[in-house]
Amino acid sequence: MRFGLFLARIASRESRALERRPARPPSPSPALAERHHKTDCLPPMQIRKIGVISKPRKPEVREIVPPLIEWLRKREIETFIDKETGTIVESTERCLTRNDMPGQVDLLVVLGGDGTLLATARALNRKPVPILAVNLGGLGFLTVITREELYPTLEKVLAGKYRSERRVQIEGEIVRADETLASFLALNDVVLNKGAIARILDFDVLVDGEFVSAYKADGLIVSTPTGSTAYSLAAGGPVTVPTVGAFIITPICAHTLTNRPLVLPDSVKVEVVVRTQREIAYLTVDGQMGIAARSDDIVRVKKACSYVELIQPDEKNYFKILRQKLKWGER
Repeated sequence: MRFGLFLARIASRESRALERRPARPPSPSPALAERHHKTDCLPPMQIRKIGVISKPRKPEVREIVPPLIEWLRKREIETFIDKETGTIVESTERCLTRNDMPGQVDLLVVLGGDGTLLATARALNRKPVPILAVNLGGLGFLTVITREELYPTLEKVLAGKYRSERRVQIEGEIVRADETLASFLALNDVVLNKGAIARILDFDVLVDGEFVSAYKADGLIVSTPTGSTAYSLAAGGPVTVPTVGAFIITPICAHTLTNRPLVLPDSVKVEVVVRTQREIAYLTVDGQMGIAARSDDIVRVKKACSYVELIQPDEKNYFKILRQKLKWGER
């Protein structure tokens, strides 16, 4: 009898606990879900045409490209090479300029370092063509696939068993007296830097029209998370996971020690106003496009509608890449 009463009391307690249990949280919004699933496997592509872009000064290109073309030909893949590669490799494949190639292919294979990849990303000109980047350079934060991993990775991509990441781009312009001098897209960063004479530069920074601060520094970097391991890192900026929705503003050798790197949501619009009177500041985009900026010129940047899709090896995650490249945990 006592045992029956004991069981009844337990059942009553469990019933009251269930009544007090909070309701299941609502499902995340589509935008939030998209951000958290950027690195998941995407639907298989139908790949019939592949473009090969390389850094022609690399001696390995002569060894890699001919067998790669033959490998693709056996799988009935139509192959194109960029004109730079065509100058050093004997091939019957059609040569295209880098700017024309994205409109003709389903996948780009890039052989080189991060600089070659950045040049290829600029040549995409907003076209959503995935890039498989093979590192033939040095550090290579973006070109993480090794030469030995090229064919196994290609096999997986052709079979639709691949992982990719969509990397945010910066869209911007430089304005002088209400006239746009140039527009640009950047995958890594936009940098305002000094010229040949080592004098300090002055900038005002505004976010969504609100004044943030005046900077006295050798320069200023506006970086994407992808570019956080490039110039921004060398200038003391934070390492930022590529799928984080952020911009990083990093001063270069700031005169005021309290001018520290600033992390902003990538939904904002950033304006950098050049206030230097005597010196010319140079605007560089991904370290490859240079424009001279004068006093009162305005550099406006925001998140681009386009992205760059990078094929990633399954066995490597971002933190493993950081450990390998930055030698984390080693003495």
